[in-house]
Amino acid sequence: MQQVEAGVLSVAYEEYGDRGGAPVVMLHGFPYDVRAFDEVGPLVAEAGAWVVVPYLRGYGETRFLDGGTRRSGEQAVLADDLRALLDALAIDRAVLAGFDWGGRAACIAAALWPDRVSGLVTQNGYNVQEIAVSGRPARPEVEQRHWYQYYLHGERGRAGLEAYRREFCRLLWETWSPTWAFDDATFERTAGSFENPDFVEVVVHSYRHRFGLVDGDPRVAGIEATVADQPGIGVPTIHLDGLEDGVAAGRGAAPDGRFTGRYEYRAVAGAGHNAPQEAPREFAEAVLALM
Repeated sequence: MQQVEAGVLSVAYEEYGDRGGAPVVMLHGFPYDVRAFDEVGPLVAEAGAWVVVPYLRGYGETRFLDGGTRRSGEQAVLADDLRALLDALAIDRAVLAGFDWGGRAACIAAALWPDRVSGLVTQNGYNVQEIAVSGRPARPEVEQRHWYQYYLHGERGRAGLEAYRREFCRLLWETWSPTWAFDDATFERTAGSFENPDFVEVVVHSYRHRFGLVDGDPRVAGIEATVADQPGIGVPTIHLDGLEDGVAAGRGAAPDGRFTGRYEYRAVAGAGHNAPQEAPREFAEAVLALM
């Protein structure tokens, strides 16, 4: 594991391949960590890439440099953290590949700073929150899948995540990837990342901010204002969907014009919400297609 100061964080990350290779940054989501890319990273590195896999804020050994920094989990800080990491590692342009929170950071970076992004692999497509309409109800079967978000809106949910972080996250793994037969050892290799001292605060802020219930970090207010307009993504993009995804199921190919450049949709049979760990070869092939 490597460590680098980037923006407001000391970012822990793993890397595969030679630093002289084509840069690829792979980004995990909630509630996962860098172990999601244990098989994908080497497959891509074998093709000549330098693969960087950071722990997001609130996970693993990534730490805030200043105790006074807001422990925000909003989408804008995730994108800003990614840009700061590219700067810290002197990466001018990279293929970005992510899912869940990591996919959101990658989508925003591709939309706002396309000169830094040579290609995008995004699970679940255009993964940018539209907070202004977050109060609009969805169909009941969709709302049911988001119970964990509403739970974290109250202090009982915060206390529940604090007390049962392993049980909470394992339940999400099981329901979001119902056909993934992971074992205890696989889960435990990731579960240690949830012991990060900022994990609960960052997660709770994320799920409150996306519904407009709490203020964001003023440092990234400009980014939030820009993504509120749902900007288009013009970089070459491959959109992956796990067909067994238990939380973001049934989205299908992008129905609108928010992907304005070369775009390809790929359904991944047998995979749920954590496609890189459940279908590493298919995920790696998407990254390689953009290299």
